[in-house]
Amino acid sequence: MEWMLMPYRRYADFSGRSCRREYWMFTLLSVIVAFGAVAVMLAGGVAADAENGTAGPLFWIGGAVIVIWGLASIIPSIAVQVRRFHDQDRSGWMILLGFIPYVGGIIVFVFMCLAGTRGPNRFGPDPLDPSNVEIFN
Repeated sequence: MEWMLMPYRRYADFSGRSCRREYWMFTLLSVIVAFGAVAVMLAGGVAADAENGTAGPLFWIGGAVIVIWGLASIIPSIAVQVRRFHDQDRSGWMILLGFIPYVGGIIVFVFMCLAGTRGPNRFGPDPLDPSNVEIFN
């Protein structure tokens, strides 16, 4: 759970490096919240009044959760992607590759799957180096 919430602790920190685990655990948390909210929306849609065609309150609660989560997560998700590129000793501006039609998302996905550089690089120390771990926070 610590890895899932770490991007929120480093909310708008675009400097430094992030390991693959931090990125993918944050992505997993986002997917779980989105699926949960959609499930609530579908439960509200099923319980909707069929005559009037209006959705029930659960539908609107699920929709509100998705909107609030999306707005609260956009900056940390960009920041963790930038730090992930930094871990590979690449510029954070490479996040703009995602705007290339059709293939941009695939390119960024592949980069997010690649391992980072071993040891320190120009963006900071290796996040997986055991000597960088603080035992007493």
